[in-house]
Amino acid sequence: LPYHSFSRLTLSSSSLPLGLSLPHFASSHFLSKPSLFFSLSLHPHRPALNYRIRQGANNCHPQTIDICKTRADGFDLKVVIVDLKDINYKSGDYLGIEGEILDYVEFIKNAHGHGVKVVMLSDLLALLKPPSELGADIVVGSAQRFGVPMGYGGPHAAFLATSQEYKRMMQGESLGSLLCEWRCRQGSSISALLANMATMYAVYHGPEGLKSIAQWVHGPAGAFSLGLKKLGTGEVKVADAHAIADAAYKSEINLRIADQNTITVSLDETTTLEDVDKLLKVFAGGKPVSLISFTWFHLLMHLLHRRGDFDSLWAKHELLRYIHKLQSKDLSLCHNMIPLGSFTMKLNATSEMMPVTWPGFTDIHPFAPTEQSQGYQEMFKDLGELLCTITGFDSFSLQPNAGVAGEYAGSMVIRAYHLARGDHHHNMCIIPVSAHGTNPASVAMCGMKIVSVGTDAKGNINIEELRKAAEANRDNLSALMVTYPSTHGVYEEGIDEICKIIHDNGGQVYMNGANMNAQVGLTSPGWIGADVFYLHLHKTFCIPHGGGGPGMGPIGVKKHLAPFLPLHPVVPTGGIPAPDKSHPLGTISAAPWGSALILPISYTYMAMMGSNGLTEASKIAILNANYMAKRLENYYPILFRGVNGTVAHELIVDLRGFKNTAGIEPEDIAKCLMDYGFHGPTMLWPVPGTLMIEPTESESKAELDRFYDALISIREEIAQIENGKADVHNNVLKGAPHPPSLLMGDAWTKPYSWNMQPSQCLASCWKFWPTTGRVDNVYGDRNLVCTFLPASHVEQAQRQPLPSPPHHASCCKASL
Repeated sequence: LPYHSFSRLTLSSSSLPLGLSLPHFASSHFLSKPSLFFSLSLHPHRPALNYRIRQGANNCHPQTIDICKTRADGFDLKVVIVDLKDINYKSGDYLGIEGEILDYVEFIKNAHGHGVKVVMLSDLLALLKPPSELGADIVVGSAQRFGVPMGYGGPHAAFLATSQEYKRMMQGESLGSLLCEWRCRQGSSISALLANMATMYAVYHGPEGLKSIAQWVHGPAGAFSLGLKKLGTGEVKVADAHAIADAAYKSEINLRIADQNTITVSLDETTTLEDVDKLLKVFAGGKPVSLISFTWFHLLMHLLHRRGDFDSLWAKHELLRYIHKLQSKDLSLCHNMIPLGSFTMKLNATSEMMPVTWPGFTDIHPFAPTEQSQGYQEMFKDLGELLCTITGFDSFSLQPNAGVAGEYAGSMVIRAYHLARGDHHHNMCIIPVSAHGTNPASVAMCGMKIVSVGTDAKGNINIEELRKAAEANRDNLSALMVTYPSTHGVYEEGIDEICKIIHDNGGQVYMNGANMNAQVGLTSPGWIGADVFYLHLHKTFCIPHGGGGPGMGPIGVKKHLAPFLPLHPVVPTGGIPAPDKSHPLGTISAAPWGSALILPISYTYMAMMGSNGLTEASKIAILNANYMAKRLENYYPILFRGVNGTVAHELIVDLRGFKNTAGIEPEDIAKCLMDYGFHGPTMLWPVPGTLMIEPTESESKAELDRFYDALISIREEIAQIENGKADVHNNVLKGAPHPPSLLMGDAWTKPYSWNMQPSQCLASCWKFWPTTGRVDNVYGDRNLVCTFLPASHVEQAQRQPLPSPPHHASCCKASL
């Protein structure tokens, strides 16, 4: 529901009022505006990528331009930065970096006349004419304005809205599309947690409140503009921008220097009249500027101060209850273990989370002078050293703000390395089928070609097939992408030989760190032989997944690749341009250190655990997975094991036989686990017809046994179908999940009894109940239609009294 609420907000600001059916589509929780901007600029021409030029306006932010150039390089696209006066069509900011509001109607009309599509960057708080009414094809932007801390660069949620024409090209989860496992759409990441934060900000303030905030923001800006006119200038053009910036710095004001004669000033709802006075005094050379004539500004401030919570329709306790009701519909680690394979859903301790709320971390701009962020800088240094020690690498970049961003960044590092050596033809990447699912998409974004190699019966990479592929592509080999332990849940016994084969044939080894939780303190990718490695800090090092985001994907490299780590156009990050300065990597994320605000979580976790604690965590994770495999092996086939008959930190349960014997699919078992109060494991990946289970070290033996008992009980239900005692098409598994509304209804029409208890694991009086029954996944994905009820209908529904439960219903005794 919060996803959809935020999508409604996105659509409202970009094209349509709330409450209408939506002919446009929105996806509202991507990682950053600049990366999303370039991705979406590809979409209009995706069916025919022979359009080799992308034009961008020079009023875009420098990080946006730099990311576009970096991304375009991998696609062999040319990005041309142009002045608005020189063209009649472009992609640009609705609100440019110079603060001007431009009317793009004629420009966009001319662009469409030349067959050019337009992607527009917009501000949710700019309550102006919606971009769709200007003619934009796609609208993207950041939701940071809506109550999300700056956090030295993130995390923040980006959003997009588009027309029906491009709905099937949207990344991630689009409004109206169920998309059971969004991660299977390779190459996309979302920032769901931040989208929810922005949603609650909008829900609390409401349309009138947001309008008041926008007016509040415009008030100081208007006062500052009028003050400049009193000084004899209509824009912030100065003789010496550095002198003005230095004077402002001494007054504890940070200004951005656009060029030698241009200063950019950004004001927000926290700006006071005293701040404006101080700022104008800087531009007046230390002399005060009278604002007595600005009576309208004083009046505006007075009125807004009287508005309290911006005319919110919510009392605070009502909003708290609303949020809690939504939260109660989501199963989390607060309720049960979440056994999602390859996700490492471990404990996020409160002590690790507390620093995220500290003002010293939240209230700082990513482009603030480094002398104002010494705490962050010290943490970056210490965290980088810790990661180097743990992984065996020489340098780390913290800029990639997601796992897939790390995949992409590492691939681009390898590409830049080959280009700097003059090996322009080294563009072939070998990817085993046991590698992580997003690897092919990340490599393709770098312009590399992909060669796939298979695995043997035990799930290991087929070394002879790999050797032949490497030797056959020796002249063009760029890299191998490998996951260790593999996504098949086994340690590759020949991993050192695999690395040697690639190195002997001129390639680099890029190791995926999704399964690092089975390595920490026991081995390391650097020791094994990898050249590049990226970590999921939201897996191994405890950053919450947040329903899909935020995350962090820092990359580690060996010494010879350190010169090619990501740079940033505004803030030095420690990256070094390539020796000949002709092939630097450029920028990966909008902020120099990615989503810096969540890095204290991982730093605190590592500091508190220490070396011995981190090693012990990996050992227990492996122990828990093998305990689960041993207990399940008499009921379900375990697909892959190592040479000692053991698994790594996760296991794959083979369910393919049940389709023939009972008509049961993995989805049926995953849905049935909801009736037992559990989240389902990872389905259908990396092997179709299977479930992948990862218990993590956070789970106790009692919790593992409870999950094990649920799976055994489900196996007994399958046996009932196999023996003909239960209907193949209408049984407990096919009917799962069973929400309370179904169990407490007036009539029970199922051929099985809902109050029987097939296992002692269901004797508990409390469990997490799903709030809806089974959803038709195929129908949802094929029919991208979503209509929201008018607000009056929602209010009427909220006033309806809850129905009395049937006399026979007992939540404590219900087994399903």
